[in-house]
Amino acid sequence: MGKVSVVIYIAVALLIFWLVSHSPNKLLNRSHNHPARRLKLRSSFTFTGANDHRVAFDPIVADMERRREDKEWEKLQLHSRHPEFDPAPAAESQPEWEDFMNAEDYLNDEDRFNVTGRLVLLFPKIDVDPADGFVSGSELTQWNVKQSEKEILHRTQREVELHDKNKDGLVSFAEYEPPSWVQNSDNSSFGYDMGWWKEEHFNASDADGDGLLNITEFNDFMHPADSKNPKLIQWLCKEEISERDTDKDGKVNFKEFFHGLFDLVRNYDEEGGHNSSHDSADLMEAPAKQLFSQLDKDGDGLLSEDELLPVIGKLHPSEQYYAKQQADYIISQADADKDGRLTLTEMIDNPYVFYSAIFNDDEDDFDDFHDEF
Repeated sequence: MGKVSVVIYIAVALLIFWLVSHSPNKLLNRSHNHPARRLKLRSSFTFTGANDHRVAFDPIVADMERRREDKEWEKLQLHSRHPEFDPAPAAESQPEWEDFMNAEDYLNDEDRFNVTGRLVLLFPKIDVDPADGFVSGSELTQWNVKQSEKEILHRTQREVELHDKNKDGLVSFAEYEPPSWVQNSDNSSFGYDMGWWKEEHFNASDADGDGLLNITEFNDFMHPADSKNPKLIQWLCKEEISERDTDKDGKVNFKEFFHGLFDLVRNYDEEGGHNSSHDSADLMEAPAKQLFSQLDKDGDGLLSEDELLPVIGKLHPSEQYYAKQQADYIISQADADKDGRLTLTEMIDNPYVFYSAIFNDDEDDFDDFHDEF
């Protein structure tokens, strides 16, 4: 009986030792041993609405970037409310290890972000339609769309919290504040007549017509190109005509269409094909007239809001368009056998096509790596 007790005690001791060695304190100890090690993140985000359309490939990295962006956002809001408070410029906000208690799960033996492990884990989540051991362009596009939707919704939630003064989860037009440059300008100021911040846009985003925008409606308000709301799409057409209508007749003639709108449609259709921006106007006039004629259903030589509807998605591309561009780029860089799809091996062999963020030390062994997309 005594021998059995000894065995039990030894087993318990070994179990306790294993639990302690794998506890969260190990993560904290690593942080103290490497106080300068941080996650190197993209610095291309802006708060202007005209930001880069790239999204982080890995949800873990995306979450870290959102947290970093939230910190920068809070600083901007604090400064806008208290301009007298002007702290000295500091290094770009970066997440600390302690912000992610499970970060240890994503590190390899050298304490670096385990890119290979992450790709092995994510591959079956992307390879779903069908699950055939290959990641196709469409599968990668849909993956990018999902990541983009999460990022956009996160920013929308942050905006709702900012404008929702009475904290009822809804935003009225009275609560919504236009940009400061609008508040400090008059009707003759450049860009004042661009109506994205006006009440007409707000009302077009109000799908249920209750005078308030919920999170979905406010998301459409912030990102009308991705909306399925017919009122908002019609508003986009009206705004496009208003911007191009130089003679102010409420429609777009061929000259107004040719100098601006046609280039946007053509660039969308080319999707990264040969750059024909240097083609002569004479060379492009024939296809422009052909498209104009197709759109001009009533044959009056002018395009109305309704007649612009078939190409409004090309004038204002959705996130699906940008997600496909990013997927096409990734496949072009990582597809070693050029079969138009990716194997897990091809992804592992080209890790920095997927990751622009890595754990590194002070020495920064990866100075030569740059995110080219």
